[in-house]
Amino acid sequence: QVQLVESGGGLVQAGGSLKLSCAASGRTFTFSTVAMGWFRQAPGKEREFVAAIDWRGTTKYYADSVKGRFTISRDNAKNTVYLQMNSLKPEDTAVYYCAADRTPQWRGVIMDSWGQGTQVTVSS
Repeated sequence: QVQLVESGGGLVQAGGSLKLSCAASGRTFTFSTVAMGWFRQAPGKEREFVAAIDWRGTTKYYADSVKGRFTISRDNAKNTVYLQMNSLKPEDTAVYYCAADRTPQWRGVIMDSWGQGTQVTVSS
C-alpha cells in the first residue's frame, strides 16, 4: 500500500503559477519502480487525468487541456512527484491528487490509494 501526501496548492490569479508536490511512502512501496500521475476534480465534476510520468522520468503524458502549460517531473531520491503549473486559468480550479500506477510505464492501472489532495483556486 502507498501513502500519498499532496501539497503546494493555493489561491492564484489567472496567468500565475504554482508548483505542486506529492510525497509517496509505504512499507512495501518502491517509488522508483512505478509510474506516477496527477488527477484533478472540480466541484460537481468527475475526477480527470492531468499528467503522468514513467518510472525513470523520461516519458510524460498530458491532458490536452494542460499541454504546454503544465510540466510533470519526479525525484526518485526524494520519493516525490511534482506538477509545475504555469499560465493558470480559472478552469484549472480543482482539488489536485496524485496517484501511483502499478507498473513502471503509465498504464492507468492505479493503486487504490488517494491522498487528501491539494486545493488550487485560480481567480479571474
